[in-house]
Amino acid sequence: MADQTHVLFVEDDDVIREATQLALERDGFAVTAMPDGLSGLESFRADRPDIALLDVMLPGLDGVSLCRRIRDESTVPVIMLSARADSIDVVLGLEAGADDYVTKPFDGAVLVARIRAVLRRFGHAGGGDRAESAGAADAGGVLGFGDLEVDTDGMEVRRAGRPVALTPTEMRLLLEFSSAPGTVLSRDKLLERVWDYGWGGDTRVVDVHVQRLRTKIGQDRIETVRGFGYKLKA
Repeated sequence: MADQTHVLFVEDDDVIREATQLALERDGFAVTAMPDGLSGLESFRADRPDIALLDVMLPGLDGVSLCRRIRDESTVPVIMLSARADSIDVVLGLEAGADDYVTKPFDGAVLVARIRAVLRRFGHAGGGDRAESAGAADAGGVLGFGDLEVDTDGMEVRRAGRPVALTPTEMRLLLEFSSAPGTVLSRDKLLERVWDYGWGGDTRVVDVHVQRLRTKIGQDRIETVRGFGYKLKA
């Protein structure tokens, strides 16, 4: 398991859990599968996986609450799995700290592609191999925007001299904005660059992450350009 990407998969449906575990293992992942939220949390704390796949509807501790508990302790990537594309399910999962979501029923190849896309953002390669971390901003150094400082070499952010804790997805998003301050970036462009979507994705993922980022770096630092996207105030 040490040489493989370790996936924690929490799903209460026995058929889905077993079939998905087998599919992921065939693609080279090491998988720990748990049937409920509490056992999933225990497994997360014991094994510290590389990525967590969490069903929204779980007994004991639901997936959104489990995601919050994980996010309180770690920046490990989280993908939510939902039987519905319901706006409330999607937004609650993303607001809890999830990096992406997949709607059930899902195709195994699509799920693997989404897992690998998330892992690339976090500096891992899917199916076992590790990859070097890559930032969105190629130029190194410390960039300043008012009281906000972005260290693109050290991958650190400070606001008014105090460190700001960002998840890797939030950091990638901020790097995209800081590499082109004052430039409007569309939601589709951000999905392509940050989430590695080579196809149209759900722009709610962008909107929720921008809002989460605003709460950490300042609500007025990222401006909404209605009908076009977002831009970082220079």
